[in-house]
This record gives sequence, C-alpha cells and structure tokens, in this order.
Amino acid sequence: MSRQISNRSVKVNGIDIFYREAGDKRNPSILLMHGFPGSSVMFKNLMTALSDRYHLVAPDYPGFGFSAFPDRRLFEYSFSNISAYIHQFTVEIGLQSFTIYLHDYGCPIGLRLCVNHPGKIERIIVQDGNAYDEGMGPEWDETKDYWQHPTPEKKAKVAAFLSEEGIKMQYTAGLPEALLPRISPELWLLDWELMKRPGNIDMQFELNCDFRHNIRMFPVFQEYFRIHQPPALVIWGRYDAFFSVNEAPCYKRDLPAAQVHIIDGGHKLLETNFDEVLQLIETFLG
Repeated sequence: MSRQISNRSVKVNGIDIFYREAGDKRNPSILLMHGFPGSSVMFKNLMTALSDRYHLVAPDYPGFGFSAFPDRRLFEYSFSNISAYIHQFTVEIGLQSFTIYLHDYGCPIGLRLCVNHPGKIERIIVQDGNAYDEGMGPEWDETKDYWQHPTPEKKAKVAAFLSEEGIKMQYTAGLPEALLPRISPELWLLDWELMKRPGNIDMQFELNCDFRHNIRMFPVFQEYFRIHQPPALVIWGRYDAFFSVNEAPCYKRDLPAAQVHIIDGGHKLLETNFDEVLQLIETFLG
C-alpha cells in the first residue's frame, strides 16, 4: 500500500485551493483542517502514518499556505466565508462523507461545515479547538478589549503576534524546555515566509478580529453536538498558551460519550507528541 502524498490544486468559485491527498479513496475519508498560522503541511506526518488505511485530504484555506491569496476587495476573509469555500471544495473533489479533524482556526471553520451539512460528518476529532467559552482564557482579554473598544494603540499591541517572533511563538509558547527540540524550524519559517506576502498580515489581522463571531457561534456548535451526537475524540495540550486546557472536558457536557485526553504538550501536538496523538486517533477510528 502506497503512503505517497500527492499535492494538488482545484478551482473553487474561481479560486485555486491547494490540497494534499493520500490513501485509497475507497477507504474511509478524513478531512484535515489546519489552524493559524499554518497550512496542510502540519498534517504530513499524520497523512503518511494513516494512508494505508484511510483516505486523507488536507486543504489550505484561501490566503493560507499554497492556496491563492485573493484580493481583500474581492474576497471576504471571514470564518463563515472560508467555511463555505471549504464545503464547496469537498463537493469539487467528490468528498461525500468523512471524519473531520478540527484544530485551532480549523475548528470554527470545520464546525460551521458540521452545522450546515451534518449528514456529511461521520466523526469529529478536536485538537485544541474552540467551541466553549472556557477555552478563551485571560490571554484573550486584551484582544477582546480591542474588539469592543478599538484604538490604534491597542491595535499595535494586539497585532504583535503577526510578526516573525509571534509566529514562532505559536509553536513554542508554553512548552517545557525538554519538548522544544521536537519543533521543526522550517514550519514556522514557512508560515512567516507566506505571511510576508504583500497584504497578508493585514488580512490575517482582519480575520483574527472576525474570531469574535466564532464565540457567538459557540451555542450553535453545542446545539449541533447535542442533536447529532457525532462520535468525538478531544485531544488537548496541557501547556497550550492560546486555548485553555479547561475547555477540553467541556465537550462532554453535550457529547457524553466523547473521549477526552489531556497530553503533556502545547498547541502543536502533532509536532511534540506525535506518537501519543497517532495512537489515540487509531484507537478512536477503530
């Protein structure tokens, strides 16, 4: 059985969407939704490990990774619109039903797909992704204050994460020193290189401000859980510096059968704790 990953592109409403694909299409499919500031490259190791048994697809969102970066005057950079494009992407490539892997930004993008097209969702895997207020800890206070009372001074402070050092921190923040050697430097360097494209930092700030609409969607996401009860695996890094680990057990409020696991890692568990995550996924998928 081949474990080769193919790198492809498809037009969705005139926009080129880059995606990685591995495994036999006759096997159960997994749609892999990346987070900020990354791309489908975060899933390469997972795709290689699972491609003998599953069909895996990992798209880059418009403006991310190797997908097209349409002009902000022509494309609405919102979580809702990106989700609509990813749904249309699944239609274009003939992906009819699948397990969905939700990480970081990929969680509100993917959960909108779940809400709008529940019949397509077989299972969900959440890795440090938000659907409950408990995940938005005090580290979000300055950002929330800016959303409510914006000033140029507050913007300069809140936007500091859109820098070379800020992108590196997405991988290293909160990690115990012993885990730092597991972070591959080419990942955050690639993220930063793509973010330096003219206009991309402005777009990323605009999209981050749209995150407040995700918080308003939390009750809708939770209602989806209660009604449809998708089998769920929730994996969280104990040292995640961006989304509080207190959120992980909240999923069991609406998904009592959910499997919840706290791992001694940070926000990028596929880099620092790959073997543990892989074992949990393999057991969950059965």
